[in-house]
Amino acid sequence: MTKRVLVLGGRGRIGQAIVADLLTHTDTIIMATGRQGAVMSSDHPQRLAYQRLELNQQSALNQAIASVDLVIHCAGPFHHRDGRVLQTCIHHRVNYIDISDHRGFTERALAQHEAAQAAGVTAIVNGGIFPGISNSMVRQGIETLDQADAVHLRYVVGGSGGAGLTVLRTTFLGLQHPFLARLDGEWRSVLPYSDRQMVRFPKPFGRVGVYWYDVPETLTLAESFSLQTLTTKFGSVPDLYNYLTWMTAHGLPKSWLQHPTVIEFLTQVSYRMTQWSDRWSGVGVGIHLEIQGQVNGQPASYTATLTHPQTAIAAAAGVGCLAQYVLSQQLQQPGVYPVERILSTPAFEQAMAQRDILIQRSLPSVTPESPKDH
Repeated sequence: MTKRVLVLGGRGRIGQAIVADLLTHTDTIIMATGRQGAVMSSDHPQRLAYQRLELNQQSALNQAIASVDLVIHCAGPFHHRDGRVLQTCIHHRVNYIDISDHRGFTERALAQHEAAQAAGVTAIVNGGIFPGISNSMVRQGIETLDQADAVHLRYVVGGSGGAGLTVLRTTFLGLQHPFLARLDGEWRSVLPYSDRQMVRFPKPFGRVGVYWYDVPETLTLAESFSLQTLTTKFGSVPDLYNYLTWMTAHGLPKSWLQHPTVIEFLTQVSYRMTQWSDRWSGVGVGIHLEIQGQVNGQPASYTATLTHPQTAIAAAAGVGCLAQYVLSQQLQQPGVYPVERILSTPAFEQAMAQRDILIQRSLPSVTPESPKDH
């Protein structure tokens, strides 16, 4: 029997890319939703339809979820989501995947693990590119070592990333509060968009300034692999946007950043700026991963990089491969999991190959001293 998928937020840029991935790599029937507009026509009328749906309309949400086999939740920002979609999926015994990128939302979702287990629901949080593909890259690298002690993740996005207003809102929402990072076996408070570091990414990015940024993999990867240190830093190109974001994080009164009107103003201004700069900066994404650990009792390091010219398509690949495996029942593990705890490295590598996403890897090498900035 043909499976049915509900894509919440399916009219956004990442949502549309997820729909395209599902149409390519599965034979499912897809219902994509959004908050505005009438029902849209489709180039795939037998497999794809659109409908208007507000997530706070519980009766409509119940009806939509009860009629499908899998829900993909990409209606952010997740800073503002309360977890009702996952709870409704558990109630109706429907599998669930999201592209959440907020630590608090992730913690609330993971707290539903036992309820999902009891209902026989496989739920995966933090799909996408980062978090998502980045988590699987970490697992892939750790499996080459006998022991992993420290993981350093660096991310870069060209301009807006081509992902629209929601991603820009998420960036500014992430500047509101200090967050906890895993450093030398302790959880320590760090300031968002602080401690600039220069990192060399593959072309087309080159050397990019990156800054501390709060992402949920800070929490999940540290716990999944018992890491002593895990650092996550983010930057954008052109570098002007890094300086403007730094000034926003450290120059504006903190009370301003708590105000929705200020966040929306910053989002709209940034969106207009990136519409211009995206023409030459591109809208791609890059990941630089470095892991320190041991092989045969000797200190060793592992590095891996990934670049893709379209951030939204890369994020959709992360979600799409999870959906592909859940729908085919290759991933059938009731409970709530971050990506690295449920997706095996062979399955990850197969899915990336199917989508022509290349990860450049350097096998572990002896490292007599700690690495410096790149």
